[in-house]
Amino acid sequence: MNAVLIGVILMLGLSLLRVNVIVAMTISALVAGLTAGLGLENTLNAFNDGLSGGAEIALSYAMLGAFAVAISKSGLTLILANKLLSLVNSKNKDSASYLSMLILVVIMGCAIASQNLVPVHIAFIPILIPPLIVIFNKLKMDRRAIACVLTFGLATSYMVLPYGFGGIYLYSILHKNLTDNGLEIINTSVPYAMIIPAIGMLIGLLVAVFISYRKPREYQSNEMTSEKSDLVVEDQRKVLIAGGIAVICSLLAQNVSGSMILGGLVGVMMFALFGLIKWEQNSDIFTKGVAMMAMIGFIMISAQGFASVMKETGDVASLVQTCANLIGDSKPIAAAVILLVGLLITMGIGSSFSTVPIIATLFVPLSLEVGFSAMATVALVGTAGALGDAGSPASDSTLGPTSGLNTDGQHDHIWDSVVPTFIHFNIPLLIFGWIAAMVL
Repeated sequence: MNAVLIGVILMLGLSLLRVNVIVAMTISALVAGLTAGLGLENTLNAFNDGLSGGAEIALSYAMLGAFAVAISKSGLTLILANKLLSLVNSKNKDSASYLSMLILVVIMGCAIASQNLVPVHIAFIPILIPPLIVIFNKLKMDRRAIACVLTFGLATSYMVLPYGFGGIYLYSILHKNLTDNGLEIINTSVPYAMIIPAIGMLIGLLVAVFISYRKPREYQSNEMTSEKSDLVVEDQRKVLIAGGIAVICSLLAQNVSGSMILGGLVGVMMFALFGLIKWEQNSDIFTKGVAMMAMIGFIMISAQGFASVMKETGDVASLVQTCANLIGDSKPIAAAVILLVGLLITMGIGSSFSTVPIIATLFVPLSLEVGFSAMATVALVGTAGALGDAGSPASDSTLGPTSGLNTDGQHDHIWDSVVPTFIHFNIPLLIFGWIAAMVL
């Protein structure tokens, strides 16, 4: 049986059974490697080789965690939280519903901007979301809806908007790999091919917010959430000005250098220089920042090891070839198989950016052979790459929302982030990606 198929299904099954994601990935990688005949030593070597690729990501998240702690200690986000809390306490039920929707819109705007306008990716989540937990609790907002809003903004925007990370995905990765494998199409046509799949994402979001998770959901208030509402920021003007400068400097440092590590470091140092946090607190801030983001960092490291074993097995190509033999000349079957295989691969790797180079070499010749148009091929490969990014346990599109929403330990990564986003985004993507392949 195909080792990639076994590895991904086992990893997802163990995760759904509440086995720690890191343990699930490690076990699944070993099973996949042994199934492919790599042997224990070669499997471990492939896994270890992949781990080094996740070190920079893990350090980046740790630094972002420190930056988030620094912002929290400065009182910057507390000012926003107290302002919103006063609005919540003074509003009636109808106004509270309006405020809930307004908060969701603002969060989605921040998520979209983080991909295209100010490309900081998930860096804003551990900064913006934790101070708002007390507001979410007061409004009885279902955090699964918030997770879906965040994931929608993180994933859909790079699929259709050719700016920031969207420009990288659509032009530097998707278009380049398509043309390198024989597809003739101009780069400006690529975003248009992804519009129909993006509509599927939008429908999934509307279902999540207005149907699936519309009802109020109770969360327990603990010391972390209750104490924030009682704190008072003495010099709000200083905090707002100095904190704003620190955040802007951090964003500039990240955009200029392309490094989240440097961006987070600059942000923390600026808070210390302005006196918003005490210099001797630096060690404590970094310790708490690492603790906040440690699980995400280790999951990302494990995901790199898992992906390395999947590639080493060589069974991705054989999986596609097996499917190709079953397709024949049927376009509907071919589109469905391509999308399902893309889903499996991305669920295991956890990154659409890393998946496209792998599947493009296999799917472009297959699509052309079956007779798909250039636009349909773009839609198929682009959607197949994005599939799973919104519903993989190892994707930063799900790990990011969890990092902010689980601050008080009441948001489960698998059942409150991964499963809701898989249902509301991956299933519509499969359907609308298939439709795009049929009509383009």
